[in-house]
Amino acid sequence: MSETTTPPAPTAVKLGGSCLDNLDGAWWDDLARHGQERPLILVHGWSKPLKRLHPRYSEPSAILRDRYGNQSRWTTPEVIDDIKTVSAELSEEVLGRLEQRGITAERLLGSDGVVNAGEGERWWWQDKRLVELENLVGPITGVNSAPLKNLQPGHAYLVTPLARNTAGQEVNTDADRAASALAGATGATDLVLVTDVAHLLIDGEPVHRITAEAAAAFRDKGATGGMRKKLRAAGEALERGVERVIIGSAPVTDLLAARTGTVITRT
Repeated sequence: MSETTTPPAPTAVKLGGSCLDNLDGAWWDDLARHGQERPLILVHGWSKPLKRLHPRYSEPSAILRDRYGNQSRWTTPEVIDDIKTVSAELSEEVLGRLEQRGITAERLLGSDGVVNAGEGERWWWQDKRLVELENLVGPITGVNSAPLKNLQPGHAYLVTPLARNTAGQEVNTDADRAASALAGATGATDLVLVTDVAHLLIDGEPVHRITAEAAAAFRDKGATGGMRKKLRAAGEALERGVERVIIGSAPVTDLLAARTGTVITRT
């Protein structure tokens, strides 16, 4: 009787929308080599491609801040359509790069039964007043991992982080936190957040290793913007059973080997 071999746990990688243009061939070669050993779950951002699509996405009015200080892109049905347009082009490029390197790959829209979202915040600051606005953004409430049915070495899933809320609306959601939820739902051991900064910086100094508790304390006191969201996503991933979260701008195997970047662990 032959023994059933358990496939290795996947590695989840979030590809920052601000840094995708800067990932050269050697970076993709490295990712593909890792992908031959472990299944890959990739989640992409779209910030830079969306800004290139239309100047309005670079305007301050494109970003809302809620009563708790959290930022969000003001998302209307038209913005959802534009996100899907740039994401389709971006996904074609990413899948092509992987397939050229021997990794089979497929794209999934999170809103096609993969990522579920809750009710979004309705009160936002605008012109120094809190006003009620319709904003198609929602916090992630769950992941259905069933569509990711081929988690095998040599295969990658690329997930566009849109979601579906309880009203059936297609909504925008944070890509870092989507990657965190997908990593936890699929039993990934590591979540790599690839961004345009080499390390988490505290008081101007690079941090090579930090606990989830210390990272959360800095998140609430000193972190701003995108790093604040990344640290929240890291804490959520660790709570969901992921062993490590690594933030950095280097090739994935260098980040996983802790040769660079910031490693966040439970203890």
